[in-house]
Amino acid sequence: MSTLTKTLVVLLTLSAIFLCGIVVTYVTNADNYKSLLVEQRRKSQIAVTEQKAAQEQLRKKKEEFQRREDELTANIASLGQRIANLENELRTVKTDKDALDKQVKSWVSIVNELTAANENQGALLTATLADLEQIKAQQIKQHRELAETTEELVAKIAVIQTLDTQKKRLEEENAGLQNQLDTFLRKHGREVASIEPVTPERTRVLPVSPIPEKIGLSGTILAIDERYSIAQISIGSAHGVKEGMRFFVTRGDQFLCELLIIDVEPEKAAGVLERIRQGYKPRAGDNITTNL
Repeated sequence: MSTLTKTLVVLLTLSAIFLCGIVVTYVTNADNYKSLLVEQRRKSQIAVTEQKAAQEQLRKKKEEFQRREDELTANIASLGQRIANLENELRTVKTDKDALDKQVKSWVSIVNELTAANENQGALLTATLADLEQIKAQQIKQHRELAETTEELVAKIAVIQTLDTQKKRLEEENAGLQNQLDTFLRKHGREVASIEPVTPERTRVLPVSPIPEKIGLSGTILAIDERYSIAQISIGSAHGVKEGMRFFVTRGDQFLCELLIIDVEPEKAAGVLERIRQGYKPRAGDNITTNL
């Protein structure tokens, strides 16, 4: 055998060995690729399944998102309407508040004015009460003095009545003596002299009234005792008033009656009311004057 042949044989052997290795490697790799392909197909199916599940979940999520978006849109619209309503109410409340503020300011001003007026009225009331207390004290004093004067007048009237009784008794005695004198004169043939009274007969015993003089005295009646028709006046002897003086009682332009003075003190006097006009009743505060 030649060397070339041997070389070829060797080369062929080596090539066969090499090819066998390649075939073994290919077969081995083919098995691995097949396994990998099966695994990849399995993984691909799993991925497809997961993709479908993910797409379904995504669809559901989109639907949920759309539903929530619609709800949020509706809520936003409702809130927008509510905000608009609240803004309108706020404007109305602000308008009402401004009106109430003006009214409150007006009320505060009125309250301040009323407070000031009440304070003034309180001060005036206090002053008036003080004046009333003084007037009441003066009235009490005047009533006490009038009571004292009335008691004195009653005592004087009692004395006058006693004197009147004594006068009547003396007149009766005088009449008896006159009758005896007339009888005596007739027995002796003499004429009976007619007796003229020196003082005209009166139904009441009163002091002689002087003719009023133009002295221009005037005052007011302080109090009246209606039981005895006695009045107390605001002027007395210090002003020129005297017992027996006659005053005219008036109210405005109306003549009411006359007042005959029967008791005089320095600052006041008292007298009897006479010739009272029918329908007119003198009272405290009426004017008195010596001349009409």
